[in-house]
Amino acid sequence: MDASAKSPPRLDEQLRALPILPDRAVSADSVPWVRLSDGVDYKPLRFDFATGVWVNVLRVAPGARLGRHRHNGGPVLGYCLAGRWWYLEREWVAEVGTFVYEPPGDIHTLVAGPEGMTTLFVTDGVLQFFDEHDRLDHEDNAFSRYQGYVDHCHAHDLEMVDLTF
Repeated sequence: MDASAKSPPRLDEQLRALPILPDRAVSADSVPWVRLSDGVDYKPLRFDFATGVWVNVLRVAPGARLGRHRHNGGPVLGYCLAGRWWYLEREWVAEVGTFVYEPPGDIHTLVAGPEGMTTLFVTDGVLQFFDEHDRLDHEDNAFSRYQGYVDHCHAHDLEMVDLTF
């Protein structure tokens, strides 16, 4: 072996050379609740337009529903922070401390318990909402949720927090 040959860079050197986003901390108190539908609000925390992943806290009033929808793209992860909720199509109930995994393609209707619910969701991809005849009604994704956040802040003269990282 040629002694003058340069050795490959070490792993830590390679990792430092990658274009990695700096860390961020977002106070949820600095972000407003945004109305999604009657009895359903979300508090956005992050929008990743490169991957389509978005993070938000969903708050659903007692007995309210998030319409029947399907997840396309990647999985959805949820962690119940307050209250109780379930899917009409399932037998389990999410209570405070429950972690939920939803596989891509899953179709369900979220219903909040009598005390309402608040849950942190990490969503990868698109939500397709269906009407009462199982026809596609509309879609929701990182871009539409971000636009809802922008519109809400403008309508209420609120300063926007940069959540696009």
